[in-house]
Amino acid sequence: MKLQTKRLIIRPIDADDATALFKYRSDKEANQYQGWIPETIADAEAFIAKVAKQVNVPDTWFQLVLIEPATQQIIGDVGLHFFDSDNQQVEIGCTIDKTFQGRGFATEALEVVVDYLFNHLSKHRIITSIDPANSSSIKLVERLGFRKEAHFVQSLLINGQWVDDLVYAVLKKDWKTIV
Repeated sequence: MKLQTKRLIIRPIDADDATALFKYRSDKEANQYQGWIPETIADAEAFIAKVAKQVNVPDTWFQLVLIEPATQQIIGDVGLHFFDSDNQQVEIGCTIDKTFQGRGFATEALEVVVDYLFNHLSKHRIITSIDPANSSSIKLVERLGFRKEAHFVQSLLINGQWVDDLVYAVLKKDWKTIV
């Protein structure tokens, strides 16, 4: 699986990406809403080793990296959780290096990935889980057409603290045609 947009190459993560992943994922302030923040490069290597090697395998996470073509620099990643036993639903999450945030890269990446999930893998529903304090991510998914379906109070233990969780989703029938 390899996707491309005007400004991004999107491909599966591999072992050689550990240092780049660690560089932006280890920033505790920028990733305060993330459930996983690596402490060492070995943590990043272990993370990469445990993700699925193939896309669309039920009960697995599959990880993609976002690459800026001109520099070949990894500027973020998109996680895909194939959580549904019928393999019709996917949870999606996105992390962008803080030096690249606010420039539309997340929107660009998620548009093409969601389109791929609906139109190439024939998924029925895509969800995302967001901390209610993460207003940037909320605006992003709402702009993409996701709707708020639930607000769970203190339902997730992240970094030793109980936090609320918002669930947003979009159905294939409601997804705009991107390509």
